[in-house]
Amino acid sequence: MAFIKRNYGWIIVTILAALPLIVLTKMIQVDWTDGFTLSLVESMGKGDRTTLDLLYHVTGEFAIRWLTAVLTCTPFFILFGVNNLFVRQAMGIAAAVWSILHFIIFIWMEGFMETFTQVNYVAGFIAVLILIPLLFTSNRKSMKRLKKKWKKLQKYAYVAVILSLLHVALLEKTWIIYAVVVGIGFIIRIPDVTERIIAFRLKRKK
Repeated sequence: MAFIKRNYGWIIVTILAALPLIVLTKMIQVDWTDGFTLSLVESMGKGDRTTLDLLYHVTGEFAIRWLTAVLTCTPFFILFGVNNLFVRQAMGIAAAVWSILHFIIFIWMEGFMETFTQVNYVAGFIAVLILIPLLFTSNRKSMKRLKKKWKKLQKYAYVAVILSLLHVALLEKTWIIYAVVVGIGFIIRIPDVTERIIAFRLKRKK
């Protein structure tokens, strides 16, 4: 019970991030009849969209959602005074995992060399490359080892989000809502705005 009390936020984020994976497993068929074979369930596609297209779309949507969620943590703290570093780490891990899954499926569909044929693909690829070291350092041991460097490294998440938004925007997907949320977050981070919000929040508590 003590572990749950200390880490309930982390546990909730982990469950929310993992639940959609259950749906994705239904799109994949494993056959052990003649060795191990992995195939996609053909009936999962909607309309002209194949199951692989659907997997690509779903993983991309969850990747950008979790990346956006990570960047709302600091504005949320500024607005409400609530902060949990380990919840933020769990969100970062979720964002990285979904982004890497999205890229793997892209390679499955198009091949790795297709990554360099369009600006939006390159932007997405660089974002994934940035997220990989962030994924492996999103833990308490890395925080202790890297110390001040850990915070500097984690700031590259901002670059990953901007590149991801560029990737989505160039694909002409629904990106405006994410851009608005991220934009508001950056405005709240402006030192003068931050100071005024915190001062107003503290004044209301008195």
